[in-house]
Amino acid sequence: MAKLVILSEGMTGRSHELTADKTSIGRVEDNTFAITDPSVSSHHCEVQLKGAEVVIRDLNSTNGTYINGERITEAVLKPGQILRLGQIELRLDTGAPDAAAKKTVDGTMVMQRGVSLTDLEQGARGGFDTAGKGFAKKDNKVNKIFWIAAIVVGVVILGLLLFVFTQIR
Repeated sequence: MAKLVILSEGMTGRSHELTADKTSIGRVEDNTFAITDPSVSSHHCEVQLKGAEVVIRDLNSTNGTYINGERITEAVLKPGQILRLGQIELRLDTGAPDAAAKKTVDGTMVMQRGVSLTDLEQGARGGFDTAGKGFAKKDNKVNKIFWIAAIVVGVVILGLLLFVFTQIR
């Protein structure tokens, strides 16, 4: 019997057997397989059994549905492949021996996706306040003391020069 096994930390080993022709997966309880994680949409995707094939169909989820790292709208999920819903990773397990299924998953950890090329091309979104409103100028007391001392020394030197020139005449 085919089943989806969660690989993500905190839910590792939790599974759902695919017994019905259609299985809905999402964050809310009215789904056939509820996964309560904020990165999973309320109605994230649907799993359809079509003969021996397991077809995954994205339901316009916010964070996307991926099979082995590629975003899909509808695709066949094969045994051992990784299905990612938001930040949650699952594997299709059919019970048959499979090279991908033999891997140990206890230490699996979901990593945040890096910055995509399109994000870089679009420029900064949020981040630092470049208008200067969010940052106050640092008050540098050492710099103030230096300038005060330099002015005092300058006045003393000027005073000494005036004194010397008045004595010479």
